[in-house]
Amino acid sequence: MKTLNALVAAAAVVAVGAVATSCNSKPSANLSTAVDSVSYALGVRNGAYFKEGLGTLPGGEVNVDALLVGFSEALKGDSTQMSPQEAEIFMQKYFREAQAKEAQQNKEEGEKFLAENKTKSGVITTESGLQYQVVKEGNGPKPTDKDRVKVHYTGTLLDGTKFDSSVDRGEPAEFGVTQVIKGWTEGLQLMPVGSKYIFWIPSELAYGERQAGPQIKPNSVLKFEVELLEIVKK
Repeated sequence: MKTLNALVAAAAVVAVGAVATSCNSKPSANLSTAVDSVSYALGVRNGAYFKEGLGTLPGGEVNVDALLVGFSEALKGDSTQMSPQEAEIFMQKYFREAQAKEAQQNKEEGEKFLAENKTKSGVITTESGLQYQVVKEGNGPKPTDKDRVKVHYTGTLLDGTKFDSSVDRGEPAEFGVTQVIKGWTEGLQLMPVGSKYIFWIPSELAYGERQAGPQIKPNSVLKFEVELLEIVKK
């Protein structure tokens, strides 16, 4: 879910670019001066930039007409159905509740997936709850928590959405075994060099209740395909 501040900022910019547009009509812009033209250009640029980002809110599609009415009324000093203070309180409450609802839904879906996945052939579950499957078993040494490693990996959500991939970038990643999320730290130490494993990482071994970037939502179970290329010599 997008953060409240980002959504509010996007809404404000979109509204600035479109505030002259009535809900029931579409007047043309009079570009008789350079200031008129740059004002129109600002609206076009920002409207196009934020169109997709403002397209949905937790709970449904953005009501652009309502957004523009509220912005126009406040900008002109007209009477509004909410005071600015009431609007701020309402938005904070709305996004807080929406985030909590989404986090709980993600938690339940993740737990259901892991319970089913652990019963599948070839899937091993560790004491911490980490699940993995051996795609290819290497014959090299296993890294320790003191080592640096070089790996290729692809990370996806349970719905298949790819959020990161060193394979797509065409360059392996290098980092310390303890410089990553807990599920990676544990999983890497299970792998002999030359191995390729699939990991399913419970949220508590990943980012927990935090959102990590635009795609990894709170309480998300993450799937990684990891190939351990080498232990980097100091």
